[in-house]
Amino acid sequence: MTTYANVAQLISRLVLGVILIAHGWDKFQITGLEGVTGFFDSLGIPAAAAAAPAVALVEIIGGILIIIGAFTRITGIVLTLLMLGAAVFAHIAQGIFVANGGWELVGAIGAGTLLLAGLGAGRYSVDAFLPQRRQDAPAEKQLQNA
Repeated sequence: MTTYANVAQLISRLVLGVILIAHGWDKFQITGLEGVTGFFDSLGIPAAAAAAPAVALVEIIGGILIIIGAFTRITGIVLTLLMLGAAVFAHIAQGIFVANGGWELVGAIGAGTLLLAGLGAGRYSVDAFLPQRRQDAPAEKQLQNA
């Protein structure tokens, strides 16, 4: 992969990670779990009292993992699914614009985490230093040499 692509992946990871951590932190410290639980309950989210802290933890831990580029493909899939759930349960009915409660932010985060799940974290990451557990597919090797 080119240096440009690796730097782009790093910057994307940093931005997405900070956004995720901020939203998880908000659920614990600003809005509070009580408020988030009530909101989740009003949306019909099952087990809202357990879902609220679970979502906050996934956002914080996932954000940290994305920033450092550790277990990025798995973390990207988990976060993409979380954003899909947020879109379906809370945002799609409100339209696209976030100012109206729409899905644009969770859509953008989900698209970014999906891209990281597909491409990985890049050279400037913890993942780049972890031993690979499988052989790279031929197409992936061609991308790395590009």
